[in-house]
This record gives sequence, structure tokens and C-alpha cells, in this order.
Amino acid sequence: MSSNLNVALFQLDLIWESPKENLKKVSNFIDSLSNDIDLIVLPEMFTTGFTMNPYNSAELMAGNTIGWLQNKAIEKQIAIVGSLVIGDGENYFNRLVFVHPKGKIATYDKRHLFTYGGEDKVYNSGNERLIVDYKGWKICPMICYDLRFPVWSRNDVDYDLLIYVANWPKPRISAWDTLLNARAIENMCYTIGVNRVGVDGNSLEYIGHSQTIDMLGKQLNFSVNDEIVSVIKMEKEKLNSAREKFRFLDDKDSFKIL
Repeated sequence: MSSNLNVALFQLDLIWESPKENLKKVSNFIDSLSNDIDLIVLPEMFTTGFTMNPYNSAELMAGNTIGWLQNKAIEKQIAIVGSLVIGDGENYFNRLVFVHPKGKIATYDKRHLFTYGGEDKVYNSGNERLIVDYKGWKICPMICYDLRFPVWSRNDVDYDLLIYVANWPKPRISAWDTLLNARAIENMCYTIGVNRVGVDGNSLEYIGHSQTIDMLGKQLNFSVNDEIVSVIKMEKEKLNSAREKFRFLDDKDSFKIL
């Protein structure tokens, strides 16, 4: 079991609906990392930006980006997580993929589709959470709008790390900051939010605010405006110690999501 987990947060200025250029950008950042990184976190729809045009943007699970992710993970012996547009028959998904260092893939389809932006009109919703076991850490990855729904992220399985990948625009960025902090505190876990920067094809502006928060609500890193890769070390011993001392999760309510 690894006591620490070194995570690289990729806060990127995504090029609109251009997988080739975005993969080139991501590749350059990956190649610049040190060898002690365990996990890379990419933004939501990291190959295209938050497009409502899956008909021209969707890839297959056997497509180029998934193969590229597997090759990079194996080459660098590192895990990578992010979401992209995936087509399956006549259905489209905002699908998160967690790629292990040996190329194994776990997936999560975004549960809460952003109706305000019309996401529900073109994408299908997922109905199962994903819990990944990686280097002795239990990781729960989610996507953007899921952040607003605390029942879905309720820590009833003792996960250690909650991750949100996002395209969360500037006008509502205060909600992003507040809700990330709330999710960390209520679930007594490390929480990472990775957002994009720049302006997308719909003229929406993004200012980042990618960050890591510990199990007691302390902000450990924070990035604004710039395209940047930030690295954070999370310590399992500190997490376990805080949970043992306060034991807030022991008092949680029991319920089932229908």
C-alpha cells in the first residue's frame, strides 16, 4: 500500500473540437513531468471542450484517444483520468475514463447532465458510480455538474479521494469553490477539482480554479487563469489520522439511491 499519492492537475486551455491538437498539448505536458507522479487528472471533455455536437466529435472506445491514453499510461507507468465524448451505437456519453499504468480502463458515464446547457438533449446519462482501487487508495471520480448533487457523492464506501473533472465557466466559479470545499468536508476525503481555462467555441470564459482540498476543508493548492500543471502530494496517514480522531463518517445517515 502506498502511503502517499502524487497527483498532477492539468489545467488546460482546450482547443475547440480538436482532439489532435489537444492530445499534442497533453502529451507535451506529460513528457515534462518528473518520474514520481502517480496520477494525472485532465479536464472534462479534454479532447474537444464542452461540445454539444457529439455527432462530429464522438470517438469509440476502440478509437484513437483511448488507445493513445493506454499507450501513454503504459509508457510512463502512470494513471490518467479525464472525460471525453464517446459514441456507442446511436447513443453518446460524456464518459470519464480511468486508465491504469498497465492500460486497464475503468469508466464512468456522467450521471447529472447539464440541462441548462442542453447536455441532456444529446447525451445519455449514467447510473452507476465508479470506485477505483489504485495504489492502496480508493478513488471516486465524477464529472462537473455532479458536484452540485451531494447525495451522489456520499461517502458510504470509505473512499479516500474524490475527483471532479470540469468545464465550469467564470460566471458561476464561486459555486465551484464553495461546493468543492463542502464535498471535501462532508465526505472527510481529499477532493480534487480540475477545471479548464480560456474561451470555448460558445464564447464561454473559464478561469480555472483547479484545486486540492484536504479532509478537513484546508485548501492545499489553487490555480487561476493560467494554463498550468500543478502537483500535489496527498498523505494517507494524515487522512487516516483525521478520520480516526473525528470519526464524523460513523454518524452518517443510511439510504439508497433509486
